[in-house]
Amino acid sequence: MSELDITWVRAQFPAFSEPTLQGQAFFENAGGSYACKPVIDRLTRYYHQRKVQPYGPYDASRLAGDEMDEARTGLAAMMGVETDELSFGPSTTQNTYVLAQAFRRYLPEGAAIVVTNQDHEANSGPWRRLAEDGFEVREWQIDPDTGHLDPAALDTFLGDGKVKLVCFPHCSNVVGEVNDVTAICAKARAAGAFTCVDGVSYAPHGFVNVDALGADIYLFSAYKTYGPHQGIMVIRRALGAALPNQGHFFNGDVLYKRFTPAGPDHAQIAASAGMADYFDAMAAHHGITGDVSARAAGVHDLMRTHEGRLLQPLLDYLTSKNSVRLLGPTRAEGRAPTVAIATQSPAAGLAERLAPLGILAGGGDFYAVRALTALGIDPALGVLRVSFTHYTSESEVAKLMDALDHVL
Repeated sequence: MSELDITWVRAQFPAFSEPTLQGQAFFENAGGSYACKPVIDRLTRYYHQRKVQPYGPYDASRLAGDEMDEARTGLAAMMGVETDELSFGPSTTQNTYVLAQAFRRYLPEGAAIVVTNQDHEANSGPWRRLAEDGFEVREWQIDPDTGHLDPAALDTFLGDGKVKLVCFPHCSNVVGEVNDVTAICAKARAAGAFTCVDGVSYAPHGFVNVDALGADIYLFSAYKTYGPHQGIMVIRRALGAALPNQGHFFNGDVLYKRFTPAGPDHAQIAASAGMADYFDAMAAHHGITGDVSARAAGVHDLMRTHEGRLLQPLLDYLTSKNSVRLLGPTRAEGRAPTVAIATQSPAAGLAERLAPLGILAGGGDFYAVRALTALGIDPALGVLRVSFTHYTSESEVAKLMDALDHVL
């Protein structure tokens, strides 16, 4: 595989030529990425030419609906699922709450749900609240020293056959370790349980083939994958058809409408097709061929290779400092470039000190209060999180390390 053409990649993101952002290195990508040009262009065109009720008989309306359909078709094909198995919602948190309400009515009496304390609260809180309706919630806990979520520990929860749903992250937004989704989903399925995978912190580093992973539900956020502020969820057909409809009764037979009770944001859905445009253009530029899913897999590997090459020097740098605690693995293999460090100082203050040095980063708990608490970190102090993606350059990582020398 060819090496990522970072010059070409950065040319696809208007932010890198924006005068107000010059000289600043963006390291809060886990909170939301820059938008790629195809997304911005589609959003602009929609508001200029197609901001009408879609799916009508006139051209502007027909084109608006076509572009919304194009988004679902393109993204679903990349992820190896059927078009109507992918749907949009206002955010991943909101999508999860809607799903939890569906499961509340679907789960049998006495059922148990497994959640983790490694998750962002979006894939934990909504499920934990089902305890108020009499369902048992079992917490799959991380190692308090490393943050590792041991797949073998899941076996202790699955033995009695009561667990009907296992909810866990593809990758923690503070620990950074990539969990073995395929193995975990296989364990759950063998025990008669469905799986809900929070892919928010992994998807920015490459779209996955949900069918190959074996997940029943896969959730992520388009605003972290170079798109607009939408939540995207894949629900496999068998489960989606079995869960009670959460939308209007007359939409109950349409799978992608069953779990979106609110009116969708037409423009943002249409603009999401730009994410598929971007990934397809990246595949073409780098000579990656095959069907849509194969091209997406090739782009995924291209991105991850580039990220790993930049990530290892940063991890080595941080592990050499006795004054900080690096969360998660110290090797780039098996982790995302979402790097959280704990110090004795409030993390928000460290982020403030980095800003004048041209480093855009964040400090806080990042809605991972349970994970930080389990790791013995005071959420009030929080962690400094520096996160990047495939469009980050080697020189920006060097600039980050130089800036950290001044604040740590």
